[in-house]
Amino acid sequence: MKIYTKTGDKGTTALFGGTRVPKHHIRIDSYGTVDELNSHLGLIRDQDINQHYKELLMVVQDKLFTVGAILATDPEKAILKNGKERLNIEKIKATDIELLEQEMDEMNAALPPMTHFVLPGGHQTVSFCHIARCVCRRAERLASALNDLEPFEANALRYLNRLSDYLFVLARKLSSDLQANEIKWIPEKY
Repeated sequence: MKIYTKTGDKGTTALFGGTRVPKHHIRIDSYGTVDELNSHLGLIRDQDINQHYKELLMVVQDKLFTVGAILATDPEKAILKNGKERLNIEKIKATDIELLEQEMDEMNAALPPMTHFVLPGGHQTVSFCHIARCVCRRAERLASALNDLEPFEANALRYLNRLSDYLFVLARKLSSDLQANEIKWIPEKY
C-alpha cells in the first residue's frame, strides 16, 4: 500500500464515508488536533515516569483514536444502507471518563492543595505534560465548535474535557514525583 495517493493535491481530503472536504475544514482541524495531542502523549509516555502513568496514557491514546474516528465520520454517511453504523467500533463510554476522574482523585489526594495558578515548567517531562494539556484544550475548543455545527456523540467531547483536567493534575503529580519546583503564579500588585 502506498502512503501517497495524490488525491489531496488540490487541498481536499476524504472523511470516513468518502465525502471530500477542504483540508482546512473544522472537522479536519478537530481530528488533526486530536492526532497532535496523541503524539504529545506518546512523548510523555517515552519519559522516565511511573509505569502506571505510561499504561494509562496508552489507554488514553487508544481512546483518542476512537475520538478521532468519531470526528472523522461524515454524519450524513454515519449510517449504512443496511441500518448499521459505518463506524463499527466501541465508542467512548461513561466508564472511560470515570477512569480519568478516579485517576485525578488518587493523584490529588497525594498532592498539596492548590492555592495559586502554577507556571508550566520545572522539569522537561512536566513541560511536555503542560503542552499536551494545552493541545487538548485546543482540540476540545475545535470539537466544541464542530459539535455546534454538526453534533456528534456527547461522550467524545466530555472525554476531551476531562482529559485536559487529567493532564493538568498529571503535570502537578509529575512535578511532585520528579521533585521539580512548582512555581506559583503570584501577580505583581501595583
